[in-house]
Amino acid sequence: MTTENPPVPAQEWASWHEHRTATVSAPYGPLALTGTHWLADHSDGALPGLPGRWREDGDTIVLSAAAGDGLTADGEPLTGEIGLGADTGPFAESRIAAGPRRLVVLRREGLWAVRDFDPESAARRAFRAIDATPYDPAWTLPGRFRPYEASRTVRVENADGRERGLGLGGEIAFTAGGTEHTLQVAVEPDGALWAVFADATSGHGGFPFRFLRPAAPAADGTVTVDFNRSLLPPCAFADHFICPFPPPGNTLPIAVPAGERAVLTD
Repeated sequence: MTTENPPVPAQEWASWHEHRTATVSAPYGPLALTGTHWLADHSDGALPGLPGRWREDGDTIVLSAAAGDGLTADGEPLTGEIGLGADTGPFAESRIAAGPRRLVVLRREGLWAVRDFDPESAARRAFRAIDATPYDPAWTLPGRFRPYEASRTVRVENADGRERGLGLGGEIAFTAGGTEHTLQVAVEPDGALWAVFADATSGHGGFPFRFLRPAAPAADGTVTVDFNRSLLPPCAFADHFICPFPPPGNTLPIAVPAGERAVLTD
């Protein structure tokens, strides 16, 4: 009897990169986003390029639609009014659609917006690949998660020019080039970590900042810090995302030549 050899890290990374490319180029992936429209900026309820009228009503958005608007809700033609909460599932499963487009309801810090995902977007048609550095085992590093006694929120600029709160639950420490470095991280509901960071290569042939999403740390706090899986943020694929910039202290003084670098287009 023969047994298959387990995949080596470079093979695992190649599969991850292939899946990542397929995800961002999917019909309702980040390349499909053509607009994020904040209701507070449109008091008449008419959002640019979107059918229907949209207004806030406490903890919901109320969408008013006529038959000629061509909107559907939960797959059925929509006429009259419907109350909507924020969409929390995959973009492709948002409740409201306009033909092939998906209109995704978003709420941030009490403000409502509607995102317009169009599979025929120019960005999706022009996309060719994600430029990423080939796997380098030197950038898969042991680290340690140090939780804060209480979570904290810092105000950081976002890609749309507005300042918003970024929740942080601790920091990860790792050693590179003989020196210890730290990154502040958010803690996801499943225990996974999320860092927004820059390094000495940021903005020099690559995007100005990136995301890192380590898996949940072990019970003793140990965690793998794999910069080979550094991600371009959604706003690298479409200007209409509101990605947070790195918080103070999350710009590393070293070059991290690993992970995703840039979006390649035709």
